[in-house]
Amino acid sequence: MTGAGRRSSPSADRGQAALEFALALPLVMVLVLGVVQVIVVTSHRAAVERLARDGARAASVSADPGGAARAAVERGTRLRPVEVDTATGASSVTVSVRYVDPTSVPVVGAVIGDVALEATATMPLEPP
Repeated sequence: MTGAGRRSSPSADRGQAALEFALALPLVMVLVLGVVQVIVVTSHRAAVERLARDGARAASVSADPGGAARAAVERGTRLRPVEVDTATGASSVTVSVRYVDPTSVPVVGAVIGDVALEATATMPLEPP
């Protein structure tokens, strides 16, 4: 039989499959780690938004809006460090929360770096 009609042996196929797996694995792992990082950042984004609302609510009913907002944010999260800014107007209070999210997955972090998350919430002032 000539070379065109020959079938490859099962052991040669195993070698080819191993080579294809070795070439594809790094790409698949980076993709999976990227998805994990997106999930982590999305979770932290939701937490920052909740913290801004909690801080604004605490500030709206307090005689010391800045202190109340800071205390509510610090008490409500494990994210550190969190920056809290409070602006009080005539009838409302606005609380801004900022968190720089360090990349949890080093392989992906080399590509995207740290992510700055910020949220702002405004609530009407209520009498203390």
